[in-house]
Amino acid sequence: MSTIVFEHVDFARGAQTILNDVSFTIDSGEAVALVGRSGAGKSTALKLMNRLLEPASGRVLVHGKETRQWDPFDLRRRTGYVLQEIALFPHMTIGENVGIVPRLLGWDKTQVQSRVDELLGLVDLPAPTYAARMPSELSGGQRQRVGVARALAADPPVLLMDEPFGALDPITRRELRDAFRAIQQRLKKTVVIVTHDMHEALSLGDRVGVLADGRLHTIAPPEHLRQSDDPHIRDLLATEG
Repeated sequence: MSTIVFEHVDFARGAQTILNDVSFTIDSGEAVALVGRSGAGKSTALKLMNRLLEPASGRVLVHGKETRQWDPFDLRRRTGYVLQEIALFPHMTIGENVGIVPRLLGWDKTQVQSRVDELLGLVDLPAPTYAARMPSELSGGQRQRVGVARALAADPPVLLMDEPFGALDPITRRELRDAFRAIQQRLKKTVVIVTHDMHEALSLGDRVGVLADGRLHTIAPPEHLRQSDDPHIRDLLATEG
């Protein structure tokens, strides 16, 4: 069953076309990576999925309902969001940061604590050691792990990730990529990852969508992309290293 559907979506800022007649589907439990040069429309596509933006024409559907028909706050509670720069609340502990959405949803204290403990364990930051710490006491990689835990806190079926590991050093980035792959194998969320890193896209995505000049040139499994003759795809593959 398709969780996210784009139907002939156009989006523009003033006279500049960002997305032009983009159509694709993402199935439940599938991880899709969106790649392309800066300005190709990757982050725009992501923001259309949780109604931070709305299409100029065409439709975006999430769980079978057009995003314009969703209450924006309800839609965003169902779509966890992880950014490159994790904006943890500096005056809150790590445990409080992870538990903030469940608390806002009215979960009782015991439920919140249990969920925080579970998720900190999932991202390899055991609660007895890290829950009472402040964000300033953590490394960049650890804060990014907290960001993933916070995005998963209310158990959203969809996880949107915009360059989630882009600000990290190569070793930490690789470690978090491996950790996230293990988390996804366990949780089977519907995941959309925007990245400039072709190796990251090919290793994390069940399929990879290539955007260029506002158009979706292809969306296919990694092994199919490696065999493509499309010059846009070959240019990206050449950066994989």
